[in-house]
Amino acid sequence: MVLDKINKSKDMKQHIDFAKVHNLKDSIDYSQGATVSKIVTKNKNGSTTLFSFDKGQNLSEHTTPFDAIAMIIDGTCEITIAKEANVLSEGQMIIMPANIPHALEAIQAFKMMLIMIKG
Repeated sequence: MVLDKINKSKDMKQHIDFAKVHNLKDSIDYSQGATVSKIVTKNKNGSTTLFSFDKGQNLSEHTTPFDAIAMIIDGTCEITIAKEANVLSEGQMIIMPANIPHALEAIQAFKMMLIMIKG
């Protein structure tokens, strides 16, 4: 009962219910020719976001002011950090350091959880 009230009144930045078991692969769908994102949690200390990328979709090179952890939950992608390419598949993760240029490319359709914690 208490959790139902929390989940109904939670901040709109929270899109997945608290205290419930979730299958990450099933928590976000693919969309043909697109990249989809779904906020899991977000607050002043950071965010957790699910992403799905259709084959060929990408995020161009950019930087962030804090470390970001990419956990691959389906498919295969290439994550380039400081011009060094890394191919990741389901079950693998990589940490993208703060203020270092990085980019993502979907070698095949893939899903990931991105965790960013502000220092």
